[in-house]
Amino acid sequence: MEDLKISKKKPSFPVNDDLHNYLSEYNRNIKIPIFYDDLLRFQGSVVVYDKDDNDTLWIRVYYNEYEREEIEISLKKIYTILHSDGTESTIPFLNVDAIDFCTFGNSKPFRIKIRNILNDNFSYFYVKTADASRVYGLELEHMLSPYNLNFLVYKNTLIEEHIAGIPGDEFINNMLPKCNKSEKSQIAKEFVKFNERCMIRLLGDMRSYNYVIVPTHDFDHVVYNIRAIDFDQQSYEGKFNIYRPQFFKENFKMVELVADTIQKLSIDQYKIEERSIMVKRLKSFHNRIDELIACMASDTISKKENINLLKMNIFDYTQDVKFKRCKNMGDILKCAMEFIVHNYENVNPKDLI
Repeated sequence: MEDLKISKKKPSFPVNDDLHNYLSEYNRNIKIPIFYDDLLRFQGSVVVYDKDDNDTLWIRVYYNEYEREEIEISLKKIYTILHSDGTESTIPFLNVDAIDFCTFGNSKPFRIKIRNILNDNFSYFYVKTADASRVYGLELEHMLSPYNLNFLVYKNTLIEEHIAGIPGDEFINNMLPKCNKSEKSQIAKEFVKFNERCMIRLLGDMRSYNYVIVPTHDFDHVVYNIRAIDFDQQSYEGKFNIYRPQFFKENFKMVELVADTIQKLSIDQYKIEERSIMVKRLKSFHNRIDELIACMASDTISKKENINLLKMNIFDYTQDVKFKRCKNMGDILKCAMEFIVHNYENVNPKDLI
């Protein structure tokens, strides 16, 4: 297992005009009544512990009385914009149960818990600084994964919906050992596909705490899916293996599971299945993908040395000379998409069995 090192502090890249225009075109750029910086004006906090009294690295913050009411009303309005048409008729039935601040990681997000007082149902959303890398990552996840994502950007603030699931590290340590043989085989298959998906669309740093396992009950069995929840490392790092979850030591048990439960022929089949499905998704979002990658190609979201290292790493992996001519991360991602379409557009995975 390779000892991969992530940049200690990835810089935050501003959302430029081209990306703002793209977001406006697809209804992601919507005016909101409060900014990330407004939430930083909290007056105090208490540590949030989990059910086992472990520090979660989140703190629950509180505000002066004269600011709290305005902040809570603004957060309720954001909730209605994110999940509905922005109408204020439901605001009297909403309550802000908690505002938590994460002290760990690059994004330092606020997590907002909103509860419907009529039925006690609740949900979360996050308020973050609008980093261009994360915005590109969210859009690519929306278009190239099996899952739709709901988020908003306004000036320097990003609003993200909560992605429900069991944190990967918690699942691996506490639940995976209790899974039966059939469930372990299905989880292994999903990890192969997840690994392939991250590699192709250049989503990095998928250590076990940056994705969730989502169990779904289907008739007489449980289906497990794997979803990324952190998009900070979209197309930034130079080492190709950082975009391949299998090489992180935190995922060793998942890699071991794949080796123990799936034959090499099946692994290859699942990889090709994911690449073929990716081609279909690319065709479905053809114009939108092209617009997004054009924004990336005109943007600065990485360092020159990272770009040069990554394009040569991928050239070594694919032997496609186009990667050598890439000048930025947008060019590299475009070449990756073209490579997948060219090689897997007409592949039928069943022919490989």
